[in-house]
Parts: sequence; C-alpha cells; structure tokens
Amino acid sequence: MGNVLVWAESRGGELRKVALEAVTAARRLAGATGGGEVHVVLAGPPGIAARSTDLATHGADVIFLVEAPELATFAREALAATIVGRARAGEYRAVLLGFSAQGRDLGPRIAARLDAPIATDVLDATPAGDSLVVTHPAYANKVLLSLAIAGPLAVISVRPGAIAAVESPTSARTEAIALAAAPAAVVTVTEVKEGAKGRPDLGDAPVIVAGGRGLKAAENFRIVEELADAFGNAAVGATRAVTDDGWRPHSDQIGQTGRQVSPQLYVAIGISGAIQHLAGMRASRTIVAINKDKEAPIFKVADYGIVGDVLEVVPALTLAVRQARASG
Repeated sequence: MGNVLVWAESRGGELRKVALEAVTAARRLAGATGGGEVHVVLAGPPGIAARSTDLATHGADVIFLVEAPELATFAREALAATIVGRARAGEYRAVLLGFSAQGRDLGPRIAARLDAPIATDVLDATPAGDSLVVTHPAYANKVLLSLAIAGPLAVISVRPGAIAAVESPTSARTEAIALAAAPAAVVTVTEVKEGAKGRPDLGDAPVIVAGGRGLKAAENFRIVEELADAFGNAAVGATRAVTDDGWRPHSDQIGQTGRQVSPQLYVAIGISGAIQHLAGMRASRTIVAINKDKEAPIFKVADYGIVGDVLEVVPALTLAVRQARASG
C-alpha cells in the first residue's frame, strides 16, 4: 500500500485547475498501489481552508491545512520546507504537484531535500512492481517516453491539462499544521501581478486560440481575440515571433521557451508550426489549424485543417461559433 502526497497549488485564494488534476492523478496512483490514501498540503493565506471541499470532492483523504499571511505571495522556501517536512513525517510512495511555473520552482527543491528522483512534465503515472512508470514527452514532444523510477519515493510533476480532473468524493479529514521555518532565501517574492482579467489562464483554459505571423499585422490579432470571446471559455496564445515583435505580451507565448499547454481544443491561426511552437502545444487533445500555406508543418499535427486566408476564414468561423452557442 502506498500513500501519495500532493501539493495543491492556489492563487488569490482559489485552487488552480492543475491542483485538482494532481489530486485525480494521485487518487488513481494510490488505488493502483494497493488502496493507499491521498494526502494533500493546502497552503495559502487565511481563508484558504474554504477550498478543502473541492479537494475532498476530487479524492483527498487527508488535508493538511497551512494558513499564514506570508503565503499570499509565493513563499517558495517556506512552502518547500513544509512539504518536505510532511513527506518525511509520513510514508509516501510519491509526491505530486503541477508542472506549472510554481511547480517547476518547487519540484526540484523538494526532490533535492528528500534525496529523491524527480520526473517532470508527466502525462501519466502507474506502478510497476517496485517502480513507478511515468509517461513523459521528449524531443520537442515528438515522442513519448516511458520512464521507470526506482526507489521508495519519487517526486512527480504533472503537465497542466494532461490529466482530466475527475470527482471522486471522500469524507476527508482536515489537520492544521504550521508553516515550516524557511532557510534564508536568496530570492524572495515580494509581489504577484496578475495578467489581464476576463479570460482563463493558458494553463487552465479548455480552449486556446493562438495566433502567429500569418496574421500579418498586430492590429489583425483582434480576430484571434474575437474568436476566443465567441467560445466564451478560451485563452489567447501566441508564437514567439509574435511576442518578440511586441504584438502580444511574452506571458502569452506558447512553445519550447514559453508555456506548455494541453487544452481540449487548440486553434492555431496563421501559425506555420515551427518545432519550437509544436513543443508547447502538441499534447492538445484536438488541434485545428488555419493557414494559407497547405505545406505548413502545423497541418502534420492538426486533427482538422483549413487552407485559406485567416482574415477571411476566422471571422466566418467566429460567426459560426456564436450562432452554434446561441442555438445550443
């Protein structure tokens, strides 16, 4: 029997979607290792306890609650020390967290202090004898590797959107624990600035509409935004070329040096499909590509392709989406 420990990431007093995905993955893993329990570290500013219900709904058996004012910002050292302390106090087969910006920061810190192996950007994890086998994309998402992780404990970070959050209600018990004393920090987060409101984060959005240089000019990016608005639950993304040219902020960049995303639907508008961009979105469940060049590499990974002028095709698609939503 192997228990699994999860760090439930939150922001602004709300759970990130990847937190519930990590709990779902932990529930599946704990069950496959002989009926273990899922323990969750829920850490945040006063009031974060209200999110315990969401964790129990998705399969948490025990919730270790940490409330402290300093957790209003990303207190990386204190968080890492708290998670490591909890991991050492229990008998766990794995520590799971999201492969988000904060998860990328915390994961290696936790693994180093626990002297445990770490697997990042994981799409799935299953037990195999004394090992854990994880599925991990490699070579710019061209292949999927199965990695066997040996040892009594492993740290695993799951790609946002790769594992659908599934409800599995439990009668979770909550235990308050103290925030661990942090060692002297080399870098301290003093402020967290949110991006533009009104659309979901790229890591949380079920639909992403992304634009590239095929839009020809910055002012034409409005058709990307209009299509995203038509869906109603879509985020807006961009290629590196677009962000480098100043058409969009760098926080919108998707690709090898930007965000890695796995939405249910990815609409690529005027994007040729350079390998660096494909590395960030190839794991999307359904990919729709719109490009006037029928030889564009993006069509090789697309489930559906439209060859045509984006300035003509996208407004027509936006109208069709609006009409479909209005009639549905």
